[in-house]
Amino acid sequence: MQKRSFLKLILASTMLAGAWLPAMAAGEWDGPTSGPAGAPGKSIVVVAADMKNGGILGVSNGVEEAASQIGWSMRLLDGAGSIQGRTAAIGQALALQPDGIVINGFDAVEQQAALEEVVAAGIPIVAWHSGPKIGCDAPGGIFANVSTDAMTVSEVAANWAIEDGGKDIGAIIFTDSTYQIAIDKADRIKETIEAAGGTVLEYVDTPIADTSSRMGPLTTSLLQKYGDSWTHALAINDLYFDFMGPALASAGISSEAGPQAGSAGDGSEAAFFRIKTGAYQTITVAEPLNLQGWQLVDELNRAIQGEECSGYITSPALVTQDGVERMGDSTAFDPDIPYREAYSAIWNK
Repeated sequence: MQKRSFLKLILASTMLAGAWLPAMAAGEWDGPTSGPAGAPGKSIVVVAADMKNGGILGVSNGVEEAASQIGWSMRLLDGAGSIQGRTAAIGQALALQPDGIVINGFDAVEQQAALEEVVAAGIPIVAWHSGPKIGCDAPGGIFANVSTDAMTVSEVAANWAIEDGGKDIGAIIFTDSTYQIAIDKADRIKETIEAAGGTVLEYVDTPIADTSSRMGPLTTSLLQKYGDSWTHALAINDLYFDFMGPALASAGISSEAGPQAGSAGDGSEAAFFRIKTGAYQTITVAEPLNLQGWQLVDELNRAIQGEECSGYITSPALVTQDGVERMGDSTAFDPDIPYREAYSAIWNK
């Protein structure tokens, strides 16, 4: 049975009504408190979709931190943003014959044939963002797919845009049809905006892996096409906005005057910097990436020992400029709850 985590949020009195941020006060741990002790001396491989993606990087760092705590060795393989690269990385991971594999940031359907070989070899798989079904027994032979509820993330981002701009907003949505979850997220953003009376000007399908070369020209083209009617840019990942700002600046459009950018995931370091400095991104719907890395290790420990999946689901938080400032020197959304202590207590009992 899945247990859903509800992160406590607070409304800051200094902020505009409805602008929410994660509570920085210490909170109680609402994840698993029991499970198998850490299996000794295991080796795992993390197969990352693309380490240029801030969300994937944050989760990988969390896995590395947790693996060190539980006493496992970890190898990271980077798919480098291509389907072929990910297929090759899975093949390399299989050849290493690890005790477990973490699929980090790509759709299991895309790599179905490669993952079937891993399953056939009896190697447990856990994943981060591997498809629409989150929690236990995900498709593709995946023991647990760790994620926040992607539809909730999309609704939070869309509702922010509606509240920020009212029914007169003109939104452009950026997604990547390489991933089914990205399509589902973008569809939910569109549905939510239109249900509230807002307008979606365009639904842009462009690969996340190609944002560095595509987003500049795309931004210029969309500005020419829609002008001032383009009020909000919404994307399924922060990475799109890594390369939108320079194009807006080149066109002489300030961050305040241009389309207000909001991301439905994942809360990257670069996104936090842009939000904090007011540089062409207004909000992100952040996931607790480091915590999710620890959860992946815990789920893999359960899978290796034949135990049941925990079913824990973390919750996202809408992070604004005020929220980032309250986080001080932190460069990631890391909720102030004792998840490290909780997982360590399970593994070291």
